[in-house]
Amino acid sequence: MKIIVPMAGRGSRLRPHTLTVPKPLIPIANQPIVHRLVKDIARILDEPVTEVAFILGDPAFFGDDVVNSLTDLATGLGAKASIYRQGAPLGTGHAIMSAADSLSGPAVIAYADTLIRADFKLDPTADAVIWTKQVDQPEAYGVVKLNDQEEIVELVEKPETFVSDQAVIGIYYFKEVAQLKTELQHVLDHNIINGGEYQINDGIKRMMQDGKVFKTGTVDEWMDCGNKAVTVETNCRIIKFMEHDGSDELKTNPTLENAKIIAPCVIDSSVVLKNSTVGPNVSIGAGTVIENCTISNSLIQQHSTIKNATLDQAMIGNYVKYDGDFKQISIGDYTVME
Repeated sequence: MKIIVPMAGRGSRLRPHTLTVPKPLIPIANQPIVHRLVKDIARILDEPVTEVAFILGDPAFFGDDVVNSLTDLATGLGAKASIYRQGAPLGTGHAIMSAADSLSGPAVIAYADTLIRADFKLDPTADAVIWTKQVDQPEAYGVVKLNDQEEIVELVEKPETFVSDQAVIGIYYFKEVAQLKTELQHVLDHNIINGGEYQINDGIKRMMQDGKVFKTGTVDEWMDCGNKAVTVETNCRIIKFMEHDGSDELKTNPTLENAKIIAPCVIDSSVVLKNSTVGPNVSIGAGTVIENCTISNSLIQQHSTIKNATLDQAMIGNYVKYDGDFKQISIGDYTVME
């Protein structure tokens, strides 16, 4: 099984954090989004992952450090890492075709801007599976239309009248991904454009027209990382799931100097907490120092120094120096506010 991960976007809605770090490498509970996503997918699959193909953007932004991180992710799963570049942001279909050399055999395609919780088996009778989540307001999403056999027969974007409550979350399984490659090549060759871009949906629709059977795989949880507010919320939810699962990632030993941790939290062992109360639902990356603070429901990255703050639902980047009394802050890397 292969996992194909398009991740060439710049993540503009998550600025300032994505001015220096690609969005898929923003940490959630001290682990990059794309690492958590790929590992979660690998756990769901019934067979070993043999290759993880990453589609990146401009090398000036997605540089060697990114490539090394992704290579370590793939090899940690016992898989080959393949790195591709999407030269221009021309859509989801164009991004997938940037990895054309890896588009053969069974594969999962997953966009690296959401996290999931799921436990289901892939339907062996299906040519493809589109993973969905039941939502309360389907008119705000792209949804699937099903026939009497629970097969997907149409993809509908933001339907004005009810079609279904199963929203497409951006993760797909193909029993033979070369079939999608063939149809997307037709989309590119015939310049079939929607919304100004080449879309994966146009390749999928051609597969449906050719009689390929699509089924749904429903996830239990679908968590966005699109902007600061929802990323902080996702960070809190993941920490709570880790507590439920008894994750060893919660069992760290930071330096405490007259400080208290309210579980659950994910705090690197190199962190120093002085005269502070931290938690619940806080993640703090390596080398950070927290002094005279009360912090809850927040995401703080590496090598930052936070003093005299009362924070809730805050997101703070790497190498930040902050001394202030704002509460729901969003501060990017290398910022100094003293």
